Amino acid sequence: MKILVTGFDPFGDDKINPAIETVKRLPDTIAGAEIIKLEIPTVFDRCAEVVHEAIVKEQPDYVLNVGQAGGRFGLTPERVAINFDDGRIADNAGFQPLNRTIHDDGDNAYFTQLPVKAMARAIRAAGLPSAVSTTAGTYVCNHIMYQVQYMRAKEFPQLKAGFIHIPFLPDQVTTRPNTPAMSLVDDVRGLTAALTAIVERDGKADIETIEGSIA
Repeated sequence: MKILVTGFDPFGDDKINPAIETVKRLPDTIAGAEIIKLEIPTVFDRCAEVVHEAIVKEQPDYVLNVGQAGGRFGLTPERVAINFDDGRIADNAGFQPLNRTIHDDGDNAYFTQLPVKAMARAIRAAGLPSAVSTTAGTYVCNHIMYQVQYMRAKEFPQLKAGFIHIPFLPDQVTTRPNTPAMSLVDDVRGLTAALTAIVERDGKADIETIEGSIA
């Protein structure tokens, strides 16, 4: 099994992004699955081009995109992506789409194929906070989740894909009082647990349990 795991580069006023820093530190093999690591730009449209190129080249069984969610206290696997861009700030190329449909011929929303409930439970079993989220926002994180689902619908039907948000790093909250943060070591542990759950649930339905929802 091969899993493509992507992480965004820093954006906004931050000089670091926990997404790519965590992805870079993942083991090369998790639960017997080969982990392909990829940095992607925090740029609407371009991030999808980079991921598409990697899917064509690597032919992964799964894609897990990872992004930063400042203000969340836990790791949050995302359940659904929506066909909508509405940037609260410009991306790293200076582009700020407002009220934009991502694909006119795409569904209004796509649900993940990943076992998000099992992932959240596995992360908590590793001693870290986690819950399933039902909103990936309207910025580049939702954009890439939607784009990969669109690719799956149009071109790669065998692919299973999804997204997970992770909190700020401690260095990022020194000037953000009362904002949750998680260490890089714990990010890696949590993401490894989530990826292990993906491998273990391969070919099976997600677990039947209530795993909460974080906006």
